[in-house]
Amino acid sequence: MLTKYGMNQWLPAAVVVLPIAGACAWLAQIGEPIWWIPAVGLCVIWLGFAAFFRDPVRRPESDDPQAFVSPADGTISAVIRVGHHEATNGPALIIRIFLSVLDVHINRAAQAATVVKIRHEPGRYLDARMAAGARVNENLLLTLRLPDGRNYGIRQISGAIARRIVCRVKVEEHLLRGQRYGMIQFGSTTELILPQPEQVTALVSEGARVYAGRTCLARLNSIDSTK
Repeated sequence: MLTKYGMNQWLPAAVVVLPIAGACAWLAQIGEPIWWIPAVGLCVIWLGFAAFFRDPVRRPESDDPQAFVSPADGTISAVIRVGHHEATNGPALIIRIFLSVLDVHINRAAQAATVVKIRHEPGRYLDARMAAGARVNENLLLTLRLPDGRNYGIRQISGAIARRIVCRVKVEEHLLRGQRYGMIQFGSTTELILPQPEQVTALVSEGARVYAGRTCLARLNSIDSTK
């Protein structure tokens, strides 16, 4: 399945490339076998391009209602604690995920919550593998409110190749855990920002491979359990 978030890219490419490939295949059928080369080549090129927009079905690996699933496919590049973050309005645990150009680029909600703020910040386009890129690159921060009143955030960060951040939600919209809400085209970084880091159990470490909507990244204790 191809994502609707990339339809403006993969559909025009299909309309242009596939008919040409079909015409080449027809010429090959009527007696010019050499036309199979461009026919196959064009199909391979389009399939490679379309793969950037693939959108697999995902299910969480755990039924734990307090577990936060990964908002992106990729590799954990950092697990850090900060004294203050805009999304949580206080201390936070940040789990940073690097997406290569070969990863699925769909972003998903990490936990069921309501969107309370969307903040886009222009910036640079450094290589997403560089730590500085998380600080200075163009990014979009989604702040979401959990049923218990605490906030968490998901930040989409552009890279040297990724130059387009897509976020198709509005303030006051409710998202389910694992629900698709946007993507970054093409390689990039995504951060999960969790509140009250002393009450968070990180379930992954740097270098771990994770999958959006499936891999559980952390568990946030309920307010009742912290009393």
